[in-house]
Amino acid sequence: MTGQGRGETSGSAGSVVTEIRSVNNRGLKIILRTSDSVSEFEPKMESLVRQHLHRGSVTVQVRFTPPPGADLPRINADAVRSYAEQLAQVADSLAMGDAVTSTNIDLAHLMQMPGVLESPSAGGQNRSSSEQETAAKWSLIQDSVELALDRFKQMRSDEAIAMAESIEQDMTLIQTRCEEIAKRTPQVVARYQERLRERIEKALAENGLSAGDPVDLIREVQLFADRSDISEELTRLGSHLSLMRGVLVGESAETASSESGSRGEAVGRKLDFIIQELNRETNTIGSKAGDAEVAEHVVEIKCAIERMRELVQNLE
Repeated sequence: MTGQGRGETSGSAGSVVTEIRSVNNRGLKIILRTSDSVSEFEPKMESLVRQHLHRGSVTVQVRFTPPPGADLPRINADAVRSYAEQLAQVADSLAMGDAVTSTNIDLAHLMQMPGVLESPSAGGQNRSSSEQETAAKWSLIQDSVELALDRFKQMRSDEAIAMAESIEQDMTLIQTRCEEIAKRTPQVVARYQERLRERIEKALAENGLSAGDPVDLIREVQLFADRSDISEELTRLGSHLSLMRGVLVGESAETASSESGSRGEAVGRKLDFIIQELNRETNTIGSKAGDAEVAEHVVEIKCAIERMRELVQNLE
């Protein structure tokens, strides 16, 4: 199933924007696109998405923006002080004390010295504060991803309702065609009996023979009726359609409650299996009936089954 969702969150740790998009896929494929600053959370993100989604090729893009000033380098005051003191000592040892004092040391040059400017994540942070920042960042990411997932699932839910309506239309078509086939079946046997009688009478007349035992004709017609009997296949088709409707109705109720859980994971696969059985029974009917009108109904049923197959293979 296709769908998209967007979630935005912000706090003292920064702001996060999550965008989720999906295209049809029978399994679940997750593609994560994140910035380096949140790449450490990718396993948690994927686990979170897998808790909610079970089908589709899903792209999850997470953008993190730190709070203003948080990404600026920090000045290591101890390093600056150390460089200044060392310069003063060198000046004293070279009798340059009057030339180099604390007032004329060039701070711009000191800023270029190694170790003076530190990255935001370095220096001055103890383990506790670092863990707090990590926890706050993950909390923002989690809220953003879950918000995007909620909106994403709502869009997929709307699409699923439309898909279920389309499937219901095809099931109604199949049921109607099955009823027409059931009406046609007695006529198929009667037509076979009539054609067989005509062929026998013609053959006997051409060879100057008298009519044979009608019991033989009846026996042959009965054998044909047994071979072409499709009542069991029609009954199983009706049973499969009822089962399919039950699955769809049950899933609609689950969707309305907004918590599909593990049941939603199996719906598409269960419907896919039922459709395989529908197709199997339809093929048997087509091969056993041996009638042009029945064959026409079979073609329409198979077209409807194929349309449903394309939908349920992506349904979650």
